[in-house]
Amino acid sequence: MLKSKNSIIWLPIFIIITLSIGSGLGSYFTFMSVETWYQTLNKPSFNPPDWVFGPVWTILYIMMGTSIWMVWKSEDNKIRSLAIKLFWIQLFLNVLWTYLFFGIQNITLGLIEIFFLIFFIFLNIIYFYRINKIASYLLVPYIIWVLYASILTYNIWVLN
Repeated sequence: MLKSKNSIIWLPIFIIITLSIGSGLGSYFTFMSVETWYQTLNKPSFNPPDWVFGPVWTILYIMMGTSIWMVWKSEDNKIRSLAIKLFWIQLFLNVLWTYLFFGIQNITLGLIEIFFLIFFIFLNIIYFYRINKIASYLLVPYIIWVLYASILTYNIWVLN
């Protein structure tokens, strides 16, 4: 059943891996501070309610898992290999931002790091586009959300 890369069974596996890394590991750092330290911060008026983040990130991680699966099952070549590496780098940076911002409660490092995250998401979209346009389009809401998060992070940094 798992012999072929085209088997649909790989899709939920990639979604679970992406959710586990992004939402699972990232949530660990978030839960450490969201009810305590984060509540004490001055936030901009456009900061969404806390309950919004969980569903949004879950949807984004599902889209990301679908996206990496679509690229992974494509023809093996150098561009595909680089695109897959870029995906895992940006996912690592995604979790790193959560660690920096929530885990060690360092807004400045979070602000600096989020620019690297944006850069790698952007590269990821470009490389995915060269392989599978739909896979790249699935990452567009993600970069929009991270751009919004960068504006939030900047404003939290300014206000605190």
